[in-house]
Amino acid sequence: MSALPWTNPARVAALEAALAERILVIDGAMGTMLQGYKLDEDGYRGERFARGHEGTHAHGHGPSCDHDVKGNNDLLTLTQPEIIRAVHTAYLDAGADLVETNTFNSTTISQADYHLEHLVPELNREGARLARECCDAAEAGTPGKPRFVIGVLGPTSRTASISPDVNNPGFRNVDFDTLAAAYAQAAHALMQGGADTLMVETVFDTLNAKAALFAIEQAFDTLGARVPVMISGTITDLSGRTLSGQTTEAFYYSLRHARPLSVGLNCALGATELRTHVDALARVAECHVSTHPNAGLPNAFGEYDETPEHMATIIAEFARSGWVNLVGGCCGTTPAHIAAIAAAVRGVAPRRLPKLVESAA
Repeated sequence: MSALPWTNPARVAALEAALAERILVIDGAMGTMLQGYKLDEDGYRGERFARGHEGTHAHGHGPSCDHDVKGNNDLLTLTQPEIIRAVHTAYLDAGADLVETNTFNSTTISQADYHLEHLVPELNREGARLARECCDAAEAGTPGKPRFVIGVLGPTSRTASISPDVNNPGFRNVDFDTLAAAYAQAAHALMQGGADTLMVETVFDTLNAKAALFAIEQAFDTLGARVPVMISGTITDLSGRTLSGQTTEAFYYSLRHARPLSVGLNCALGATELRTHVDALARVAECHVSTHPNAGLPNAFGEYDETPEHMATIIAEFARSGWVNLVGGCCGTTPAHIAAIAAAVRGVAPRRLPKLVESAA
């Protein structure tokens, strides 16, 4: 881990103090909430990138009329900031201690799908700034309860470990250096925007995560300071392994060298299906443990049916078992889910970190 100073020592101290005192609550799904606005192509473009007005912003670039941007939720940070503020605020009002930036796909690799790579620095800076603004407002209304911004680094749309071509197992459509460059750019901008932590999340390929952690260290060196790092993997199916083939324990041991603030599991599965894997992680992790599951498994229509009450009941079991330090929600979760989870873990002691014994030299 870098020996550089903290970007904001007071914020880090407040986060560590809160983690020692109680189980902290992470927000829920951004995409689920944005889908409720039912935005069309013009809604995603907003005024800034309206058709016929390309090239009007500071960088002289805009989405081409030849390329649709509907579905690019990260772009809404720039085109519909009031919607993003509203989502963050709803989760904070529901009891979230930490909100995740709307930057899950804000890397050059993922934004290439929309031909918007040039917007990546701005997407990350503004994503962090909006979240910071909402957290500051929430703190002002609840003195003594700090709120924190998680700068999100998603998995990208490519995998460094697995060939996308079944006829050519040795083929890769991305390499480590390309991933690292993309992650470094995003991490740098998230820190500039005011993120309290960085989370490498929804990790399905550990090699991608290693590139992200390497890139974060580069960003720290560039800025001359650091923030705590969080890691969250995803068990992709009931096999209990990540897409790149690792068990929960192997995933943790592959990344523990980064000395993260927390390691956890999110996405792909609901809380019930994650129970065994959260237990396994809690048994080996030397750092804090997090989990923000989906609202159950998707139904035949790709929707999530698990109620806030049921999900909160399962996560409360995790808490009472002494497995977790941070809990929240992923796909399909809403402010109602987060409110129920926050209520369910209130007053339950956080997982105690193991006391490590240093071996003799």
